[in-house]
Amino acid sequence: MVLSAGLMPALWLGARTAGAFGGLGVNPIETLLTDSGTFSIIFLLLALSVTPLRRLTGLAPILRLRRMLGLLAFGYATAHFLIWLGVDLFFDWQLIIEDLTTRPFVMAGFAAWIILVLLAATSTRGAMTLLKRNWTRLHRLVYLAGILGVVHIVWLTRADYREATLYALALVMLLGMRLYWALRTPRKIRGEPARNGAG
Repeated sequence: MVLSAGLMPALWLGARTAGAFGGLGVNPIETLLTDSGTFSIIFLLLALSVTPLRRLTGLAPILRLRRMLGLLAFGYATAHFLIWLGVDLFFDWQLIIEDLTTRPFVMAGFAAWIILVLLAATSTRGAMTLLKRNWTRLHRLVYLAGILGVVHIVWLTRADYREATLYALALVMLLGMRLYWALRTPRKIRGEPARNGAG
């Protein structure tokens, strides 16, 4: 169900690329980049919201949605990356390196994508078993990916900051909730060494 719903934006974008629903407008490459990036950050924020929702509602089964939402975010981020790499820059490595070294918003977006690649590659049960407690530490990088993704959007926005502001506010709220709960949770419960009075 989640996968089917998550693929609907891709089907809609594909249909528009084929000319349906009015097509992609006067700048199709910019539309493809904007829409794929938008879908990626939305699914990433949805993935980050699963744990807070579980804590607020007590509904443990919704945790099953987190992995799929994260993989959807990775999928749309990869589409965004490939459109930039192949459609926008035509795999011109000189232009690619120039973008990566001179345009801060590209650096932030690329760093976010690298993190998502790493998290997607280690999202299997086998990786969890192999990495053990390090798996949890590694997957906390998803918050850094979220920060970099929002920074990417803010930095490339030229005029209308309303959408970027919404993403930033959502991320700040999610990070704030995580920090609040982390400070309230005893260190032993979080699996961290507890310090005694002498430590």
